[in-house]
Parts: sequence; structure tokens; C-alpha cells
Amino acid sequence: MIDASNLTKRYGEHTVVGGLTFTVRPGTVTGFLGPNGAGKSTTLRMMLGLTRPDEGFARIGGHAYQDLRHPARHVGALLETSVPHRSLTAVDHLRWLARSNDIPRHRVDEVLDAVGLTGAARRRVGTFSLGMGQRLGLAAALLGDPPVLLLDEPVNGLDAEGIRRLRELLRAKAAEGRTVLVSSHLMAEMSMVADHLVVIDRGRLLADTGMQDFIQRHGRSYVRVKAPEPGLLGGELERKGASMAVGSDGSLEVSGLTAAEVSQVAATAGLVLDELSSHTASLEDTFLDLVAKQPGQRHGQRQRQPGRNTRV
Repeated sequence: MIDASNLTKRYGEHTVVGGLTFTVRPGTVTGFLGPNGAGKSTTLRMMLGLTRPDEGFARIGGHAYQDLRHPARHVGALLETSVPHRSLTAVDHLRWLARSNDIPRHRVDEVLDAVGLTGAARRRVGTFSLGMGQRLGLAAALLGDPPVLLLDEPVNGLDAEGIRRLRELLRAKAAEGRTVLVSSHLMAEMSMVADHLVVIDRGRLLADTGMQDFIQRHGRSYVRVKAPEPGLLGGELERKGASMAVGSDGSLEVSGLTAAEVSQVAATAGLVLDELSSHTASLEDTFLDLVAKQPGQRHGQRQRQPGRNTRV
């Protein structure tokens, strides 16, 4: 497990991370979400002993990262700032890491194959594209076959094939009982891979919950309905306690009633419906709405407009 307890980091009078406490458990892919400047990278760096917390601590498997004798065999880490020496070939970079962590040499070929870099093994890192460099970083994280993976923006620069390969890899590692923590700005991708979410903003914990629970608790679900007489239908629905917004096409977005209940209200009133459908907020919409509700939200953050359709 990864345990963060009261993690706090200040730079001068500015608190970047304030009192973060959460646990990342094995057997799941945990998404670590937050807007730019939320404190995600600082939190990850404190977990890896690269930044010293002012208060609190982080433990991986019960130990501080800096106390691990062969860290690559315990934690596979990828940070955005992780850049190998440009003059090294990919295979030499990985062999050096393997030797320094007492990892069998055959693992180098295995991880190069796992990330799709076998054909570029003897190319110098300085000639790699952004996506190839990211694959090499993932290979380094996997090198020690660690029980814990801690990845910061791992899909950055990857093409569609690389993203799919990574998604399958993370799900497979979690299924093996490993602990997987992934930070990403790509909400659509996160919704496909994460089981659990830790959401922060301005260094404060906003949510620590399962994916579906997060959407149900913080997302906006509604029933979309179109009718020849929307005014009459709206009046009947309001009398049943529903709230509504009007879509750009004249449809009603009804909250507080299920689709079956809306249908029953219309039938009782003798009103015809042209369309009736249920809609659940996406992870992206739910995340943005939750962040926008926080005090002192950033200038330019999205506000939900009445009648905006939210689809998945």
C-alpha cells in the first residue's frame, strides 16, 4: 500500500500541499486527479523522497522510499521530469538501472518488448520522439517487476496504440494484486482504466472514493425530454418536485425524477413525448463541476450553463 499522512509542503507563505491523507490500496488502479497547480506532482515527489515534506509522511509498503535498499524492485516510478542521459542507448540505460538495483539482466529485454521498444533498443535516447521517451520511462518503471507503480502523466506523448498498450498493462498489473497510482489530465482515458479516484485541488483532498461513487455523488444526472407542449409538461413536472433547464433545441433537462417517472407524469396529463432519455455525467464533467464549486475558483474555469447537454 501507499500511505500518505498529513502530507504538507510550503514554499514561503504559499502552501502547495496541505494536510493530505489518503491510502492507495493494492488490486486497483487509482487515478490521482487535480487541475494544474493542485499539488499532484509535489505530492508524488514527496512520496518518492525527492521533496521533503514540512509535515506528515508518505510510506510505501510501510517504508519511506529513501530507506528502500533497491527501490526499483519495490516501486516503479515515472515522473514528467525523468529524463535519461541523451547519449545513452535505451538498452544501456536500462542495463545500468538493472545493475544498480540488482535486477536480472534478462528483464531489460522483457520490458523493452512490453512497451514496444525492442526495435529501438540500440538507438540513442537523444534521437527519441516524446512518445518513445515516454515508453522508455515506462520500461524503467517496470524493470524491477515492482509491486507498486507510481506514474505521473504516463500517456503523455503516446500514440493510440501506445495508450491502449499502457491501459491493458495497468489493468493487468492491478489484477495481479499490485498497487497502481496514476496521475493524468486525460479524463476520458482515466475513466477507462481507474477503479478508484483521489481528487485534490490547491493541495487539499476533495474526494477519495470509487469511480462510480464519485460520479453518482458529485455528477449531474438528468432526463432529457422533448414534447410538442414543453411548457405544459414542465409545469406538470415541477408540481412533482422536478427541477429543469432548457436545452438549446428546446428540450427539457429534468433533475429529480427518473425517466419512468417523467413518462408517467406525461401519460397522466395526456401529453405526448417526442423523446425521452436518461443521461449521466462523464468523469470529465463531474471533475470540472466539483473543482468549479470550490471557494476562490480560478479565473476562466468552466461554469455550467443552463441547458448544457452532458453526454457520455
